[in-house]
Amino acid sequence: MFVLFTDFGLHGPYTGQMKAVLHQMTPGRAIIDLFTDAPAGDPRASAYLLAAYAAWFPIETVFLCVVDPGVGGTRPPLVLVADGKWFVGPGNGLFELVQRRAVEAQRWDISWQPERLSASFHGRDLFAPVAAALARGEQPPGRLRHDDSDRFPDWPDDLAEIVYVDHYGNAMTGLRAAVLAPDATLAVGGRALPRARTFGDQPPGTALWYENSNGLVEIAVNQGRADHALGLTIGAPVTIS
Repeated sequence: MFVLFTDFGLHGPYTGQMKAVLHQMTPGRAIIDLFTDAPAGDPRASAYLLAAYAAWFPIETVFLCVVDPGVGGTRPPLVLVADGKWFVGPGNGLFELVQRRAVEAQRWDISWQPERLSASFHGRDLFAPVAAALARGEQPPGRLRHDDSDRFPDWPDDLAEIVYVDHYGNAMTGLRAAVLAPDATLAVGGRALPRARTFGDQPPGTALWYENSNGLVEIAVNQGRADHALGLTIGAPVTIS
């Protein structure tokens, strides 16, 4: 299957145009919209989301990933295979955590170019055709990459920041809950938050943190919006005590 991970949103033509390429080149393949609202123009925050959510998909899944504020610039276009899953997209750190957490990984520079390559939409013109070729069993169209200039070793293994705010106002962090002590308290937005198993373990209107269904530390308000109550936006820091 194909999995789309982008910051395009569902308004406008961008997601639809990429899907059209996939359908044309690989008719009948399932296409999953995992995130269409990844942190806009923010590969760093997006990298922690991608690593957490990609873990739930089977090997041979092809992830078409576009969070690419440097499109048309010097960042390299890449193919990554990590523990049997394929990732296609910009070499701007978006795949950093996926690669770091993989047991086995290889990267290729994409050297192939289509007849028409727009400067501002590599998702449609470059990455989608390469993803389709991989799904058909073709080899990555380029050379193995041995240069680590696209890597970000200074990024932490777990990011103590808000990386996503969902439809309900719950705020995900880049922290895996497994790395925190069971009785850890989080401080965010000037408030100390206790850990709870789920929302209803605290009274209505109470802020809390919990391990979400994908293993990330998430902040919520029972029957409320954590983003409004705590003033949370992407990049807001979280302190662990």
